[in-house]
Amino acid sequence: MSEYYWPCDSECVIRMLNLNQPLDPSSFKVLIYDDFCIKIIDRLMQVKDRQKQGVTLEFPIITKPNIPDVAAVYFVQPTETNIQRIISDVSTSLYDTFHLNFSSSIPRTLLEDLASGTLHSGSIERIVKVQDQYLEFDTLEDNLFSLGQDSVYVQLNDPSATDREIEEIIEKIVNGIFCVLATLNVVPVIRCPRGGPAEMIASSLDQKLRDMINLFTEQGRGGQRPLLCIFDRNFELSVGIQHEFRYMPLVHDVLGLKKTFVDSSDTFWSANGPHEFPQIALEIETQLNKYKKDVDEVNNRTGGGSEEFDLIGNTKHLMNAVNSLPELTKRKEIIDKHTNIATALLREIKERSLDAYTEKESDMMIRGGSIDMSDLLSVLKGNGTKMDKLRFAIMYLISLETINQSEVEAVEAALREAEVDTSAFQYVKKIKSLNVSFAASANSESRSNIVDWAEKLYGQSINVVTAGVKNLLSSDQQLAVARAVEALTEGKQNAETDSYLMLDPRASKSGASGSSSHVKGLFREAIVFMVGGGNYIEYNSLQELAQRQETVKNIIYGVTEILNGTELVEQLALLGQKMGLN
Repeated sequence: MSEYYWPCDSECVIRMLNLNQPLDPSSFKVLIYDDFCIKIIDRLMQVKDRQKQGVTLEFPIITKPNIPDVAAVYFVQPTETNIQRIISDVSTSLYDTFHLNFSSSIPRTLLEDLASGTLHSGSIERIVKVQDQYLEFDTLEDNLFSLGQDSVYVQLNDPSATDREIEEIIEKIVNGIFCVLATLNVVPVIRCPRGGPAEMIASSLDQKLRDMINLFTEQGRGGQRPLLCIFDRNFELSVGIQHEFRYMPLVHDVLGLKKTFVDSSDTFWSANGPHEFPQIALEIETQLNKYKKDVDEVNNRTGGGSEEFDLIGNTKHLMNAVNSLPELTKRKEIIDKHTNIATALLREIKERSLDAYTEKESDMMIRGGSIDMSDLLSVLKGNGTKMDKLRFAIMYLISLETINQSEVEAVEAALREAEVDTSAFQYVKKIKSLNVSFAASANSESRSNIVDWAEKLYGQSINVVTAGVKNLLSSDQQLAVARAVEALTEGKQNAETDSYLMLDPRASKSGASGSSSHVKGLFREAIVFMVGGGNYIEYNSLQELAQRQETVKNIIYGVTEILNGTELVEQLALLGQKMGLN
């Protein structure tokens, strides 16, 4: 079990709705929100549950209802636009009192604007409290969170992005991770590969934690703190593209269903999500048989299965049966839901030959792109959607240690014949070619713009993007991220992680960073954050690592956003178009 518990985001919202005071649902209040924050609230609490906390009305911040006799609870992002709207609302006395809650820490400049604006209008006394809630993230599973920041991969890899645009994205990501750490009340030791967005985020987060270290009160278990490992999506690009046959990733990939279709009471999802799809049908049958057996047992105990019924003698059994009905009903609902999901998956698997895609992609990654060309081309001409074929072709390209130009041209021709947009394929091919260009121009004054961009964005880590099988799958098919996390949590010297940056926000600045490959002690807790989009494949792999490793006992996986293979490839295609690689 995790040493660090989520204090339950819903508890934070309940406290906020009760004016950050002891619970008093009897008081009436209105909730004011922006587009970002209402999504956070909706994922945590239904409208009826908010009403139980005394919320009688809810309005977007852009509306201006005048209800002068009630308290107003604001939950918004700390932006300049929102601050100006709040100043206007307070100055015109739209509500009796104002309880201002921001999703992350409000910058000092905006806080000063708020104070001066309301002071100037003589209405500052209406503001009862200003509170930072640190809730700019979404808890999808017990050990999975998302910052809900869309298209970060495109934004960070766009060759036309300005330094200021990159800095703004980095700052936004840092604020999101900081919210998670503030909620968990932990100050981690930070490790990341050198170069690129991961290092930029790690360095900025280190400084932010130092600046706000007094916010944290944790002492840790025996001085233990978690390890925060930050990676960029390009560290292991293939994982976000490959077809997968385990239930949780398959549901997300094929049906596009994210966490919104399950809740914490869906025990089938949590127990069977990491399993291969063929096991799911067997487990559904097992659960259904168990349900039928329990229903028959209830009927027998209450006399439902016989003509005679002793009312007095069976009263206790009847009461037990009544009490068990909600649980049985919930179980049946879960079984029916996953039966429908599995049926839909099976239909897609058969129509698109997804099992074949999964098997062949796995073989290619293990064998370094080794596949008979006639076999590869038959896949591209066979069953599957255009996106299936494009993803398969990209997986082939990534898996190659060296590019065979004639074979790649044959693949491109097969894609065009299938009327597939090859922008994403061309982009990945360009990125792979950068490895050669980057090495060749390392000591040259003459560099192309694209190589300059690559060095600026990734530094030494550009090799990781194109390293082929080394950074994709080991012989035991353990993901590169899982291998790196295992090495980092064990604190042992390791060729893959020796050069990683280490930052300790609690250490003195002079000794806070470096390339020390050996961190004293073992880490029992880890937080792994993937910049540019993560997926359920990595999430499952890290949870499996926590279960089998003696050192680390819990791993939390965080992402800028959850992406399935289609969504990531669409971002690759957009980058290809931006680079004129259609």
